[in-house]
Amino acid sequence: MQAIKETNFQFENQTGFYRGKVRDVYFFDQKMAIVVTDRISAFDVILPKAIPFKGQILNQIAKRNLETTADIVPNWLESNPDPNVSIGKKCNPIPIEMVIRGYLSGHAWREYKSGKTHICAVPFSKGMSENDKFDNPIITPATKAEEGHDEDISREEIIRRNIIDEKTYQRLEDITRKLFERGTELAASQGLILVDTKYEFGIYEDEIYLIDEIHTPDSSRYFYADTYSERQKKGEKQKQLSKEFVREWLMENNFQGLEGQSIPAMSEDVLKMISDRYIELFEKLTGENFEPDLDEMPLQRIKRNIEKTFG
Repeated sequence: MQAIKETNFQFENQTGFYRGKVRDVYFFDQKMAIVVTDRISAFDVILPKAIPFKGQILNQIAKRNLETTADIVPNWLESNPDPNVSIGKKCNPIPIEMVIRGYLSGHAWREYKSGKTHICAVPFSKGMSENDKFDNPIITPATKAEEGHDEDISREEIIRRNIIDEKTYQRLEDITRKLFERGTELAASQGLILVDTKYEFGIYEDEIYLIDEIHTPDSSRYFYADTYSERQKKGEKQKQLSKEFVREWLMENNFQGLEGQSIPAMSEDVLKMISDRYIELFEKLTGENFEPDLDEMPLQRIKRNIEKTFG
């Protein structure tokens, strides 16, 4: 399988292009075609090798979850003409990621362990252990700093800086909690715990729309429900399905995206391990067998399927 590291198409009716960490976005006036590549990032760094099938998995999971939450908030997606492509409305992004956490894990745990008493002005309870459940899910927004790294930010600071007004922010919080509740229910039906996730929003015709992906392993963290309590009681690491295992592998190899650090070599075994974990999450989350697209020329296929939509 040829992993899709990047695309460099030029379409006849194309009006713009943007390359993100994982996605290549082609604009066609008020529509856009997003190619979900097999690139992978961690600690705000794009790793040097692409992961086979990762883009297809993210695209298919996002499609399912956008469809199952459309009654809560409208979203940008209109069609999926290719395993790696989503087409939809071009929204004006709101420059805030709405991060919601049900458990003390990942970044929140690292902050807690370092001695911090709060995150985004939300206080931590004393005496918590890694992966303990919060009494109620907490919202810890993030914005982008000038250099492009995620930056924790409080509700009060968002409003003080006039990034968005208080009424809009409150609406985003309400939607975020409803989406997390739905995601939690869907995960539970498959024997999983939705630990934390992030949502991104935009404005289209003066209305809030859900944009980007939703409830994928790149944007969310999942634990296995059947072993959670026992592992927590014993102080053992949780069995989880998320991108956190990639971050852990990098940290074990002395990389956290800090100045002077080098990305460790990614062997074929490491690439297969990461790909297998993404496939495992797809199958566990959806209850379906993953059917990989084995096209030997995926770039030609992707280009052809986008052209069918935009001519």
